Amino acid sequence: MDTNRIGNTPVVVSSIGLGAAALGNLYTATDDEQAHTTVEAAWAAGIRYFDTAPHYGVGLAETRLGAALRGRPRSAYTISTKVGRLLVDDPAAPTAADGFVDTPRRRRVRDYTADGVRRSLESSLERLGLDRIDIALVHDPDEHWEQAAHEAVPALVALREQGVVGAIGVGMNQSTMLDRFVAETDVDCVLLAGRYTLLDRSGGALLDHCAKRGVSVLAGGVYNSGLLADPRPGAHFDYAPADADLLARALRLQAICARHDVPLRAAAIGFAAAHPAVATVLVGARSPEEAADAAAMGGWDVPAALWAELAAVT
Repeated sequence: MDTNRIGNTPVVVSSIGLGAAALGNLYTATDDEQAHTTVEAAWAAGIRYFDTAPHYGVGLAETRLGAALRGRPRSAYTISTKVGRLLVDDPAAPTAADGFVDTPRRRRVRDYTADGVRRSLESSLERLGLDRIDIALVHDPDEHWEQAAHEAVPALVALREQGVVGAIGVGMNQSTMLDRFVAETDVDCVLLAGRYTLLDRSGGALLDHCAKRGVSVLAGGVYNSGLLADPRPGAHFDYAPADADLLARALRLQAICARHDVPLRAAAIGFAAAHPAVATVLVGARSPEEAADAAAMGGWDVPAALWAELAAVT
């Protein structure tokens, strides 16, 4: 599998990455063994970039990912995690929140201060069982621009200069504020989730801006939470059940792909990967089969004639 460099840093990522939200019991509970075999299958398929966050299962995804990678040569893979949510043990905390189920009893506390960044990374290293993080991302600072831009990012810059982290960036589900981070702060990359897909292309201007400035894009959510992986009634779009119009559009996209003998999943990955700013496409998986499929879809040869037809679906 190809690798690409993140910005001007020495950090490299595989062209397909594994998003670990499902390892934190997103929507459906899994267990440690299934999480382990999912990561094993991703590795066997050539995936060497893994993205996680404290938010995913209030630490469960980090713990499971670290355990699954233990024993692998540390120089052979790249891990990103995130800052902005500190985890606090709380016996009264619910075991289901924000789409995650059957999780440890911990509360998420928003904190984009410099001290919060350092504490978050220290806790992540402990859960992952690692001595360094390759890519550190400020996570979902939608309502916290001032603190994130003036405290969290400068703290990450300092840690990058000290060699504690290899590359830094911001991860969000929106492109407008990410564009501002690219313009006004010293980030190496952005993780854009769900805003540059076959169903939502609103992030295109951000990607063009990143290409001009040499900022790498980690493209997440290319299936829009599942609708583009398996368009059917009840499928999710952006973490909620898709409405009838979105489902109809996804089914039209699927029918066009079928005429070209291309899986919709392959087209969804290929669309994002084709932009010159995109260094990797992150695909979530909760089973070994899904992990292997993500790698296979990322390697699919999508004919050029397909793209014009897909672009016409509105």
